[in-house]
Amino acid sequence: MEISLQSLIPIPLKDRKLHEQSAIWKSNCLFRQAEWIKIQAPSGTGKTSFQHILYGIRHDYEGTVMYNHQNLKDFDEDALAKLRQEQLSVIFQDLKLFGNLTAFENIELKRLLSPGFKTTESILEMATLLGVDGILHQPAAICSYGEQQRIAIIRALMQPFEWLIMDEPFSHLDDVNIQKAATLIASECKARGAGLIITDLEADNHFNYQRVLYL
Repeated sequence: MEISLQSLIPIPLKDRKLHEQSAIWKSNCLFRQAEWIKIQAPSGTGKTSFQHILYGIRHDYEGTVMYNHQNLKDFDEDALAKLRQEQLSVIFQDLKLFGNLTAFENIELKRLLSPGFKTTESILEMATLLGVDGILHQPAAICSYGEQQRIAIIRALMQPFEWLIMDEPFSHLDDVNIQKAATLIASECKARGAGLIITDLEADNHFNYQRVLYL
């Protein structure tokens, strides 16, 4: 699935970004299927807004987002739900875990939306790889932020996707845990022939990016 952006700009950023250079805002941009893309930008330039627009939870923008030549704003609720369930997975910057549910339950809720895609054993395998198997039965709210980030990563991998969209997914992880998480994500994306889009503040070598774009 290709993603095409045409003259995209969040309305709250319109005046500020009018005369600034950007590879995304007010530009025409094509993300090709299975491409791995890094979007780098300082705070306050719209990284999270960009993610929310791609995922269809923000609508205050001008321009268009096209998924395989279909305008995202033309998707009805059923089509948008299908897109999120089968083609897009996301790791939000604020994670959006349910604090009153255990870490395992947060992941399992996502897994159950795609019956037969992953098993409960795969949750334990991924949790062991990322060093969070010991906290799976703790409420997410009492896990450290770094633990919560790893839970959110596993949760995002429980569904089919053609694109994995991530907003500063490793911000509270040390280098060792970043490497483990990036290795798992890369393995899953390669196995599915999926693309990834990661937004972050600084340059990195977490993945073998085909392109690095500046917001």
